[in-house]
Amino acid sequence: MMKSISLLRFFLGMSSVFTLGLFLSFNFKNKEDLQDTFIKNELLKTYKVFSEMDAIAEMYQGGEVTYEDLKRSVSKSRLQYKRIEFYLAYHYPEYVKNHINGAPLMRLEFENTASILEPEGLQVLDELVYSEEILDNSHTIYGLTTRLKSKYLTLYDRLYDYPIQKENAIDVMRLQLVRIYTLGLTGFDTPGSLNAMEEAKMSLKSMQSFFKSLYGVQQSEENYNVCDTLFSSSITFLNDNTNFENFDRLQFLKQYLDPLYKELKYFQAKVLDKNLEHISGWNRESLSIFDANFLNPYSYTELTKSEDSKALKNLGEKLFYDARISSENNMSCASCHQPEKGFADGLPKSMSNIKGKTVLRNAPTLLNAVYADRYFYDLRAFSLEQQVEHVIFNPSEFNTAYSSILEKLKTKDHGYQKEFETIFGKKGITRQNLSKALASYVLSLSSFNSEFDRYVRGEIEDISEEVKQGFNLFMGKANCGTCHFAPTFSGLVPPFYNENESEILGVLKEENEPVKGVDADRGRIVNGIYKEEAWIYEKSFKTTTVRNTLYTAPFFHNGAYSSLEEVVEFYNLGGGAGLGLEVVNQTLPSDPLLLTEQEKENLVLFMKALSDNPALKQ
Repeated sequence: MMKSISLLRFFLGMSSVFTLGLFLSFNFKNKEDLQDTFIKNELLKTYKVFSEMDAIAEMYQGGEVTYEDLKRSVSKSRLQYKRIEFYLAYHYPEYVKNHINGAPLMRLEFENTASILEPEGLQVLDELVYSEEILDNSHTIYGLTTRLKSKYLTLYDRLYDYPIQKENAIDVMRLQLVRIYTLGLTGFDTPGSLNAMEEAKMSLKSMQSFFKSLYGVQQSEENYNVCDTLFSSSITFLNDNTNFENFDRLQFLKQYLDPLYKELKYFQAKVLDKNLEHISGWNRESLSIFDANFLNPYSYTELTKSEDSKALKNLGEKLFYDARISSENNMSCASCHQPEKGFADGLPKSMSNIKGKTVLRNAPTLLNAVYADRYFYDLRAFSLEQQVEHVIFNPSEFNTAYSSILEKLKTKDHGYQKEFETIFGKKGITRQNLSKALASYVLSLSSFNSEFDRYVRGEIEDISEEVKQGFNLFMGKANCGTCHFAPTFSGLVPPFYNENESEILGVLKEENEPVKGVDADRGRIVNGIYKEEAWIYEKSFKTTTVRNTLYTAPFFHNGAYSSLEEVVEFYNLGGGAGLGLEVVNQTLPSDPLLLTEQEKENLVLFMKALSDNPALKQ
C-alpha cells in the first residue's frame, strides 16, 4: 500500500510538471525567438528531472526503489543540468555555487552572524550517492534533493519572465569551455561518479544547439562551419574516449577545445559585459586557455592599466631592491624574494630582521603573484597594496611605518623625489603612490611562457612524452588539477578566477616524519580577520601555484618539504590523514592515489616544465 501511495504521489507530481510544460510550450510557440525557446525549454526540463530525482530519493529512503534507480536519477539530473549550466552559472554564479552545484565543502554565512553551512547541490549528491556509506545517507540524500528542487524553483521563477541575454552569449560559451576543462574533466565537478566525459559531452551538445540558434550560416558561413565542426569533433572525441584515468586531456585541449575557444571569438560581441568585468579576471581577448594574457592582471590590483607605465614599473623595481625602506636599512623586498630563486629565497622560513630568528612561514614566489584575490598563506590581505602594508608594519620584517619610509624617500640623496614627480606630478611621494609603484613591479613578474605553455599554444612542435603524461595525470588520476586549477595552477578558482581556495592538508612538521605530527601553525583561523575565526579554517592554507617549482624549493607554508618528489609522495599517501594522523576537516581526500613510480616521476617532470623565470632571461 505504501509503495502504491508513493508511486501515485510521484506520477501526480510529474503530471503537474507536464502540464506546466504544455503551458510554457504554448507560450513559446507565440514567440519567434529561438534562443528564448531553447533556454526556457532547458530550464523546464531541468526542473522536471530535479522533481523526478526528489521523488525517487524519497522512495529510496522508504526502500521502494533500488540503489541503481537512485544513481540513475542523480546522473540524469546532473546531465540535464549540464545542458543549461553555461547560462545559469554565468548569470547567477553565487546562487549556483551556493545552492545548485557548488563544491562539497562547508562554508561560512555572514548575513546575520557568522555560521557554518553544510554544502548542498549536485556535487554533494554525486559524492554521497557514490560513497560507501550510501545506506546511512538515504535521509540526507532526500533532504538534499528536496532542497535542490526548492532552490532551483526559486531561480526558475525568476528567469521565466526575464529576457534571455544574447549580447554576451559567446562570452558565456567560451567561459563554459574553460569550466568544462578545468572543473569538469579534472573530476572536480564529479567527486563520486567521475562521469566527467559524459557531462562534458552533454554541455557541448547543448552549446552547439544554442550556437546554431544564435547564428546559423548567414553571418559567416566559413567561421560558422569551423565552430560547428569543432563542436561535433569534440563531442565525438569524448564519445570515443570515456575512461577517466586514461583520457588524453592534452590532446583534447590542443586539437579540439582550445581551437573552439579561439574560433568562437569571431562571433564575440564588441561591447564587454560590465557585470563580467566586475566579477572576473578573465580576459575575453585571449585566444587560448594558456595564453600569456588569459587573465587581466589589473583585475587583481588597485592599480589601473591607465595609471601603469614602464616608468612606474622601473620605479617599483628600484624600491623593491632598496633596503633603506626597512627600519634598520638592512632588508628589502628582494631579501625574501630573490630573482634567481624564482622570487622566493630557498629557505624553509625566511630570515627576519631580528638576528637568528625567522618569520612565521616560507616565502612564496612572486611570479604571477598578482593573480589572486587574497594574499599570504593565511589569506589575510585582500590586495597587493595591502600585502605591502603587512610587510611594512610587521615587527619581524620591515618593522616601520609609511611616515618613516616617506621621510627617507624625500631626502635628496635618495633621488626619488624627481622620479615620483615625473610620474605622479606635484603629489610626488605619497603612501598611495609608493604602493602603486611596488604593485606595478610585482604585476610585471608574469610567467606564462614555459615550455609547456608554448607547446599548448603551438609555438614549439613537441615536448617529451613524460611531460605530456605528467600533465594528463595532474589533470586526471592524480587529482592535482582539482585544487591547482589551470592555467595558473594555483587555488584561483575558474572560470571567473575571482576567488582563492585554501585547503587543509595535514602538512607534517618535518618531511617524512609522521611520528612528529602535523605542523602546529593554525593558518587561516588566526589571520586576524574576525569573521574567519571558524573551525573549518583551522590549519587551512592558501593553495599556491606549482608554476616555477623548479626554482622555489622548499615547499608548503612551513618549508618542510625539500623536493617535488617528496611533495608528490605526500599527496600520493593522502596527506596527513592518509598517514594515519588526526586532521580535523582535511579537505584533501585521505585515500591513497596509488601512483606508480613512473607516474610520480612524470608528474614531477610536468611541474618542472611549467617553470619560466623571466629574471634568468635578462
